[in-house]
Parts: sequence; C-alpha cells; structure tokens
Amino acid sequence: MKVETILDQIDLGSMALPEFQRGYVWNRDQVRALMYSLYRKHPVGSLLVWVTNTETADARGDQQLTPGTVKLLLDGQQRITSLYGIVRGNPPKFFDGNAQAFTGLYFNLEEESFEFYSPTKMKDDPRWLSVTTIMRDGAGETMQLLLQVPEFQPHISKYLNRINAIENIKAIDLHMEEVTGEDKTVDVVVDIFN
Repeated sequence: MKVETILDQIDLGSMALPEFQRGYVWNRDQVRALMYSLYRKHPVGSLLVWVTNTETADARGDQQLTPGTVKLLLDGQQRITSLYGIVRGNPPKFFDGNAQAFTGLYFNLEEESFEFYSPTKMKDDPRWLSVTTIMRDGAGETMQLLLQVPEFQPHISKYLNRINAIENIKAIDLHMEEVTGEDKTVDVVVDIFN
C-alpha cells in the first residue's frame, strides 16, 4: 500500500493504533535514517496490521474510527508515525511521544542529506529545504521558488530530480501483512505481535 494511502487511512479512521501498542519512541537519527532509506528507495520493512471489528477495537487516541472494520497497526508504528509527522506536518491523533523527533527535517539539495533545522547552519542558505514543505506543497511549487535563485539555474534539472524523489516517497509501496479472522482475539494478536 502506498505511503500516502496509509496516511489517508489514518486520517479517515480506517487505520489506527491498538491501545496495547507502546507510544512513539524513535529519535531524530532513526527518523533521518528512515527518510534517507526511502529517498534512496531502499527497503524499510513491511507493516503488520490486525483487521478487526470497529465496535470491539480498542484503539489509542480519540479519533473516530470508520464503521465496520479497522486496521490496527501492530508493527510499523514508528515508521508510519514518523512519515505521518513529516508529510502532514503534525502527529497523528493516536500520537503519544516527542514530536520533536520528526519536526523540522530539512534536505540539502547539493549534498542530498537530511538534517534537522539548525539556524546557524541553514538560515539564509536556499540549498536547505523543509521536507514537510516539499511534501505539502509539492515539487512544482518548490521548484518555482528555486527558479528565483540565480545560482541554482545551472543545476535546476538535478535539483528537480532530487525534489521529485522526496515528494515521490509518498508514492512508495509498503508491503502490508494482515492478521484477520474471527479467531484472532486480542490475546492471539498480542502473541503474534510479540
């Protein structure tokens, strides 16, 4: 399933986090490594979800779940929460942790590196772009801004490819395994998760 579709499902309440799942524990190094891997199109592992009845689902947070069934994220929460925070610019409703771990991620157009915002290093340097801004506004909007920087003109094609690679992270397919069936009680699912 595409990253963007997963994030949309979270927004719609058709994917959530089970109550027994721990909170968000990743640090900035892990978030940076995830984004670098996705940017380079390296594999980042599969997701595991439990498809269960919404009425009996015990989900984290106060989000409204879709009627019928819901997918509860068993494995992949740290990755999906990080991506949600970077792409949407805020944490998902089920979030419990430190949002600073994924807030303020920037990309260097020349070095193709990801770093968290540092004013002394990045202020007034147009080579550093907010990853969240690229994700929200799109590559086209970002390129319009870059076209206004005369020193970028000889490199515009290279920069466009790099910005597109960041925006295209939303279109990456993540493999998702589903645990389904009437026999899959909370105890069985926790055992599978463990």
